[in-house]
Amino acid sequence: MPRIERSATVAWEGSVARGGGTITADTGAFTALPFTLPSRIGDPEGKTSPEELLAAATAGCFAMSLGSELARDGTPAGRLEVHCRIVMDEVPDEGHQIVGAELTVEAEVEGASDEALAAAIARADDGCPFSTLLKKAGATVTVTRA
Repeated sequence: MPRIERSATVAWEGSVARGGGTITADTGAFTALPFTLPSRIGDPEGKTSPEELLAAATAGCFAMSLGSELARDGTPAGRLEVHCRIVMDEVPDEGHQIVGAELTVEAEVEGASDEALAAAIARADDGCPFSTLLKKAGATVTVTRA
């Protein structure tokens, strides 16, 4: 796979407590997604957060990685639904950190045994750059078959 580079731009106005910002993908895939501190730590009120975007990126990466592994095994997925939950908390002497990440996978895969699916998931977990990044935060994967 070739080197991949993607970027996004944040425009922020005001203080952290009272201000707000927007996040725009430089590709144009999404524009001006609003976020604020209150929507980040409380009720989102239809706004996003860096943690939500990390969760979305991780779920997307893992779904692609698992889909690739299953196809390589000759048992392509009929459907994969990947949910990612990111947990940020305050760590003594380190400030706020990502302290947990949980992936839940619902897999519709015909012809793959539970063992083969587990092996594909392990390879996908090793092959997904976001999973690798989040393993330091204790990322886990839970699977159910559809």
